[in-house]
Amino acid sequence: MPRLGTVVSAARRRASVGADVRRDPVYRLQAELFRTLGHPARIRLLEVLGTGERTVRELQEALEIDSSGVSQHLTVLRRQGLLESRKVGTTVRCRVKDPRALTLLAVARELLMANLEDSRDLLSELDAETPHRPGRAERGQA
Repeated sequence: MPRLGTVVSAARRRASVGADVRRDPVYRLQAELFRTLGHPARIRLLEVLGTGERTVRELQEALEIDSSGVSQHLTVLRRQGLLESRKVGTTVRCRVKDPRALTLLAVARELLMANLEDSRDLLSELDAETPHRPGRAERGQA
């Protein structure tokens, strides 16, 4: 196992040699993963599949999206390695390939909830500090 100093030195060499992170394949792959997760329908598909394997038809019904739309999103998720599918007769069944994808979504939700909670607290503080403002009815607006 490399010592900490060796790892840090290697990281510094990489940072000084190639400052353009856009060319680093690891960062490019990570960015592609987050682009894949950047569509609300794909996030919802993964959440639905997080409860267990589903048919494409069941996914269509859960998301209220037509078959071509669901198929396109499933293809993108499959290419990224986030889900896998299998054919059973004429039915295609899908499932999450790696449960860590669901963990990533759960962490993202927790981050959003924490940010919203912070915003709500800030708004409450600002509201408490603001002198009374007339409401819409008091200003003559309906």
